[in-house]
Amino acid sequence: MPSPPSLHPIDERATSGSGRVCIKVCGLRSLDMVDVALEAGADRIGLVLVSSSPRAVDFATAGKLAAHIASAGREAWAVAAWSVFDGPKVEGLDAFINATPQIAAVQLHGRETPEDIQDFATRCPAPRLVKGIGIASRADLEGLAGYKGVDAFLLDARPPAGADREGGFGRPFDWSILRGFRSERPLVLSGGLTPLNVAEAIAATGLTQVDVSSGVEQSPGVKDARRIRDFISAAHAASPR
Repeated sequence: MPSPPSLHPIDERATSGSGRVCIKVCGLRSLDMVDVALEAGADRIGLVLVSSSPRAVDFATAGKLAAHIASAGREAWAVAAWSVFDGPKVEGLDAFINATPQIAAVQLHGRETPEDIQDFATRCPAPRLVKGIGIASRADLEGLAGYKGVDAFLLDARPPAGADREGGFGRPFDWSILRGFRSERPLVLSGGLTPLNVAEAIAATGLTQVDVSSGVEQSPGVKDARRIRDFISAAHAASPR
């Protein structure tokens, strides 16, 4: 396995326009596929803990994969949902995160309110916190300021009506929505990215942190090694010079 790349700190301005594109491959479930992504140059691996997702893993599997990812010098992100009241919630998430220091960041990708974020941050102060946001219009971006205690935002397409989860549908959003938008916190681009469009997405948005899941799959939850390699190669080739 090659030496780990220099990672982009999550608090680095993602719109700085300098440095290599930082890549997260999300929804991996096996050690073999994790190694494919790491060897291809992925910086981050997303471990999905939302049971309704075809990419979900249990806590035991996530813990083992996170330890392996951390030992390679890369970042393991837990992808979950958290609600204080009646929204989606991964039961036992706080205990798992506090017992698993190899988790570098938690991506909350449910229908969390600012109050939910504050509650989770109080319970789990160690990892960095990323909020997944469904984007359909400029108004969705304007709401980011209300989330205090979030280290970064992951921008995904808003899910279809009646969906049982908030992400992983392979739908892009209109990248022009981001034109002229400036955030004090880093933005990670997600939603419908593939090996064929990731370079265009980077050029259109100016963002240098990207996330892929369904765009490197044969079928929902089944990753394709060639597509993972192709995606990472295309994203690296699109890095600002």
